[in-house]
Amino acid sequence: MTQEREILKKKVESVIDQIRPYLVADGGNIAFIELTEDNIVKVELLGACKGCPMSMMTLKSGVENAIKKAIPEIKSVEAINIAL
Repeated sequence: MTQEREILKKKVESVIDQIRPYLVADGGNIAFIELTEDNIVKVELLGACKGCPMSMMTLKSGVENAIKKAIPEIKSVEAINIAL
């Protein structure tokens, strides 16, 4: 990963860390998974967020908007499910 991509990744993680307390307050959480080469952020919704019917609205209206506002290079934020 180039230094520029590493800086972008750290910025994304910082914004997610700022959003996290709001999700935790509702019994949920969010985990940063990856920043793709085409600037798509992949996250996993955890806790109450994982099965919540409002989770996609939270993801797009809350998380994605906050990240794109802070980091215009980001194209989108997508939730993935990690099966254990």
